Amino acid sequence: MLLELQGRHLRPITATSRESFIGRICEQTEPCPSTSGREIFLQRTPSETLPPGYRAYLLCHDAPATSEHRDVYRLARPMHYLAHEDVVRLDPQRGAIYALYRRTSSYNSLLVTEQCDNYCVMCSQPPKAKDDAWLLDELRQIVPLISPETQELGITGGEPALLGEGLVELLQLLEQHLPRTAIHVLSNGRRFSRADFARGVAKVGHPDLVFGIPLYSDVPEDHDYVVQARGAFSETIRGILNLKRYRVGVEIRFVVHTETYRRLPDFARFLARNLLFADHVAIMGLELMGFARANLDALWIDPIDYQGQLVEAVTTLHRAGMAVSIYNHPLCLLDPSLHGFARKSISDWKNTYLETCNACARKSDCGGFFASSSLRRSRGVRPQMS
Repeated sequence: MLLELQGRHLRPITATSRESFIGRICEQTEPCPSTSGREIFLQRTPSETLPPGYRAYLLCHDAPATSEHRDVYRLARPMHYLAHEDVVRLDPQRGAIYALYRRTSSYNSLLVTEQCDNYCVMCSQPPKAKDDAWLLDELRQIVPLISPETQELGITGGEPALLGEGLVELLQLLEQHLPRTAIHVLSNGRRFSRADFARGVAKVGHPDLVFGIPLYSDVPEDHDYVVQARGAFSETIRGILNLKRYRVGVEIRFVVHTETYRRLPDFARFLARNLLFADHVAIMGLELMGFARANLDALWIDPIDYQGQLVEAVTTLHRAGMAVSIYNHPLCLLDPSLHGFARKSISDWKNTYLETCNACARKSDCGGFFASSSLRRSRGVRPQMS
């Protein structure tokens, strides 16, 4: 059907709006239960009538044109996964629909900016120097539509802290509408070297807020090289200290590649001696997208070849009483002593398994691979028998 729509996911059946708009999917078969004017009715099987009161209508079937409602669209089959309480943006002029939040997914994240003050050599989403303030405007519409029963929500960039007070405003909005949702913000931490900014974030008072901050070495020059920003190590450390000073949760992230793996054991000892108060440490495999893909030959190392460093680092952190997890590593590439630390961490839309995984007894326990991992294949990939 996508070919029939010539690359479009929406085909108008009635008169449509000129501007794009954001709404929440509803599959109830009665008049719209909301007064927000933002509900979008999704009809999977044909019916003689459409319930009144909705902002728009999406049909998963062919139906005759009707003049009763505006903004009625035929939804292309690839988008039939949309479901009740998902949040979407419709662009009638382009015939496009974008899923902004999926109610049943555990991997929802909100992009707040594509700008960044780091330029990491392995960044999977390289920064863009453009004005994207409209993203925050859009989030003001999205957040009130997200289900308050959502367990976790990510905030990502670029560098979210570049929004300054805009980030504080967003966190206030999340605290207001989603007080029971765990909020995880990916940030390089540098802007929190300003104590007043860290204090402003803390004053929001969200009960479950954590900043995931990357630190790539115990040696300042090494970290600064990886993020391509002189002085970044010092600012990041001060940012971590300030956030914890005001009792904001901090997760320290470490991505393993050729420029970082050798000092991984030293890095773990540095954390155990100096940042023992960190709430969590995540040691992460490399995603081969963006700059990581461009620098593939210089950065990629077979995980089999750094298991010694990884075992030593995890052992050090665990013995120090720090919570530690291993992300983005399939079980077959980890030393058996590390299996208890491995997490299913790859977003569902990026996640894949190999053909050989079908014979693996541990597949249901394993986080699998990034789809981009096809660019490099470890020599250690093999089914686990038990």
